[in-house]
Amino acid sequence: MQAHLLWADDEIDLLKPHILFLEGKGYRVSTVNNGRDAIDTVRVTDIDLVLLDENMPGISGIDALAEIKQLKPNLPVIMITKNEEEHIMEEAIGSKIADYLIKPVNPNQILHSLKKNLDEQRFINQKTTQGYQREFMQIGMSVSEKLSFQEWTDVYKKLVYWEMQLDETSEDGMKEVLETQKADANRAFCKFVTQNYLSFIQNDNSGTLLSHNLFRKVVNPLLDAEEPVYIILLDNLRFDQWRAISETLNTVLRTESEDLYMSILPTTTQYARNAIFSGMLPLDIEKTFPDKWSNDEDEGGKNLYEKEFLDEQLKRLRRDIKFSYHKITKLDHAKALVDNVNNMRNNQLNVIVYNFVDAFSHARTDVNIVRELADDEAAYRNVTATWFKHSPLWEAIQRIAEKPCKIVITTDHGSVRVKTPIKVVGDKNVNTNLRYKQGKSLTYNPKEVYEVKRPHEIKLPLQHLSSSFIFAKENDFFAYPNNYNYYAKYYKHTFQHGGISMEEMLCPIIVLSPKRGN
Repeated sequence: MQAHLLWADDEIDLLKPHILFLEGKGYRVSTVNNGRDAIDTVRVTDIDLVLLDENMPGISGIDALAEIKQLKPNLPVIMITKNEEEHIMEEAIGSKIADYLIKPVNPNQILHSLKKNLDEQRFINQKTTQGYQREFMQIGMSVSEKLSFQEWTDVYKKLVYWEMQLDETSEDGMKEVLETQKADANRAFCKFVTQNYLSFIQNDNSGTLLSHNLFRKVVNPLLDAEEPVYIILLDNLRFDQWRAISETLNTVLRTESEDLYMSILPTTTQYARNAIFSGMLPLDIEKTFPDKWSNDEDEGGKNLYEKEFLDEQLKRLRRDIKFSYHKITKLDHAKALVDNVNNMRNNQLNVIVYNFVDAFSHARTDVNIVRELADDEAAYRNVTATWFKHSPLWEAIQRIAEKPCKIVITTDHGSVRVKTPIKVVGDKNVNTNLRYKQGKSLTYNPKEVYEVKRPHEIKLPLQHLSSSFIFAKENDFFAYPNNYNYYAKYYKHTFQHGGISMEEMLCPIIVLSPKRGN
């Protein structure tokens, strides 16, 4: 489609050769010789881009730019000027111009700027598609091999990278190819987990970083420095959501390391987060703190003693330090956190557990309007990024970053967008989670699940002597035969956690520090 340009310059007649050049390149060019006519033309005409002279009689180019942006904020404007004074350039850039050219300009300069602003999306589409096509075969070959945990983290990082790159394009066909490749990778990853999970749990030297070793292996070494350490645990934060908020964080923080660890099973707050803060696997927590562990069918909260667990872990690590613990579940708690930053600087360690992402995920399941806000993976990421940019947490982080420190951002587990219901039958005491079940008499198809008939082997407590666990894999979810079709439809495409998938188990663990000058 032919792009329609508006060129406003008081010496427009002298620019006829430039205009003919652009028309020869396929552009349609309308001209005016003053700022007021430029504004009036933009008001009534469908213009794709404005070339605007800064120094015209009557209304100046800068003033015309301001009115044009009020009329059509997203209309790209290229400012052309003889004036190289810094304040003119700053004023134009502050008004969100698309480009800034100094006279005399030659036709190729203008053409380059037009292509950058009008054809940028097409170039992005082409470059992204070609890049993914080159890496498609390499990823596919990697997935078909016997990978280590570290190699799986590399594969997942690549898939997330290309997924987010393709979000910026209109290449729907290529997005479908990636979705299929991601599904194939998840299938292979689930096979990797089911074949190796027992050895990961029983062997601390397996090379796989699990929830219960996260604090000891990543956070504890940071406590040797004099500067305070802040752990920010965002409940249910996936790696792609971390990448979505990292652009905001990188304005004030430098990423020192970006790694992935494996959440233990079940990938839920009750099991995984208690393991992080206690430094123990669930069975050991139950044995060591029988009055502080709650099984699935027990009443009350399941994560009421995280601070106490952390205190005991610090003692085992011989860390006699002052620390604070903050669990943020309400807006007033979040606002109070901002006000408390100065006090936290007196502690060697500060832990902040923030519960927005998990709460949003559950609200998305139950509230139709929230479900529409995050209809797919890309929207889920974008909502998370938008929330974070305007959250009290971001305000608190900016204040924290004003002084030297280390900031660790992590999570307890991720979530997966479920698609395929699988049938399970159990009694009334079976837990309600859609991605794992625990009970005495479960009926299911063993080929569809990861079954653990002796939970003690993977360090899970038993509600009853004959209890077993089953875990959904890939994007499956459990549904009971009663009202099967209703629940299958209701929960399809919701974000759930508790089972086995890259999205749930491969969790971000990021170490950051303030940039110099903050």
